[in-house]
Amino acid sequence: MPLSWGWRRVATVCSLTPVALDDRIRLARADRDVLEVVIRGAWALEDGIPPAEDVVHALESDSAPRRLRFEAKDLGEWDSSLVTYLHSLAALAVARGVGVDTSGLPAGARKLVDLALAVKPRPREQQVEDDALTARVGRVALDAWGTIGDALGFLGETTLAAASLLRGRAGFRRVDLLYAFETSGVGALGIVALINFLIGAVLAFVGAVQLQQFGAAIFVADLVAIGVARELGALMTGIVMAGRTGASYAAVLGTMQVGEEVDALQTMGLRPIEFLVLPRVTATALMMPALVAYADLMGLLGGLFVATSLLGVGTTEYVRQTQSALALRHVFIGLGKSVAFGIVVAITGCYYGIRCGRSAGAVGAATTRAVVMSIVLVVVVDAIFTVALYALGL
Repeated sequence: MPLSWGWRRVATVCSLTPVALDDRIRLARADRDVLEVVIRGAWALEDGIPPAEDVVHALESDSAPRRLRFEAKDLGEWDSSLVTYLHSLAALAVARGVGVDTSGLPAGARKLVDLALAVKPRPREQQVEDDALTARVGRVALDAWGTIGDALGFLGETTLAAASLLRGRAGFRRVDLLYAFETSGVGALGIVALINFLIGAVLAFVGAVQLQQFGAAIFVADLVAIGVARELGALMTGIVMAGRTGASYAAVLGTMQVGEEVDALQTMGLRPIEFLVLPRVTATALMMPALVAYADLMGLLGGLFVATSLLGVGTTEYVRQTQSALALRHVFIGLGKSVAFGIVVAITGCYYGIRCGRSAGAVGAATTRAVVMSIVLVVVVDAIFTVALYALGL
């Protein structure tokens, strides 16, 4: 039986402008639980889309039906306007927990409506407007400020975890610490030896080109010894560790973040900073001086190789000149820098790993950012050390 609707109200669904119900739509109530929408006549885009406020009111009323059924026995020619209207009503019904029956529609319309209902609507992507330069710079500055604040918070948590370690209350497994020693120490010997041997050889060759003009080729030993022990040994080892160990930390922790293993640790009452970050930072900081001492030796051997093979300097003469030029303070300065570089590399890699997103692509992005930022911070810290030591007369 057709229902006589004695009311109208403004609907805010599907952006349809409320107007009088036209003759293409008729509402009927087969029983208390079924609301039937009878579709008839021709449907064309140029004729517009009928209002939906009657159906909206029926679905929101106290006697709301449990099922919405479409009937189209008297339907004429139709186009996408019909599908748009039917989908808007069906989506509204589904959102309110009302079942939808499309069996009374033509096969084509029924398939289109069912397909549209089966696909979940995607959230609209926020469109980035072409702002002025000042707005873009401000946005970047705010993002950078937020990152700095988050990084300082992470550094503070790591410092508190280190204090717990000094008090003997750190919550991590010893096997994790030993594994971190192996990966950040023994596993890096090969690449550290190769890089620093070549650095020593290149430094000796570059110095020899100038010193030979003055007949002072023997002073290549001074240049290599001080340059490698004081600066290049620690710096190049820090950069190598940033690309090797820092990237490894970021990838491992990022993968754990994607797999929700970090969340699982928090659920079990374990602090991820103590359990995951602290062993890696401790191992890297303690292994870096040993790696740098090994790197210094390889750099001196590289300089010795160039001096004896290309410059005609005797091995004994070169070694004695190295001993006279290389003071212990140069060695200790390089070793002191190495501890700072190890802490920087480990904390940076762990920070970007812990702060990784939830996708596989986020792991790669976090690893890339960790390597780049580690290298930048290693160079910055080295520059700070250089300026401070110059000011102190060392």
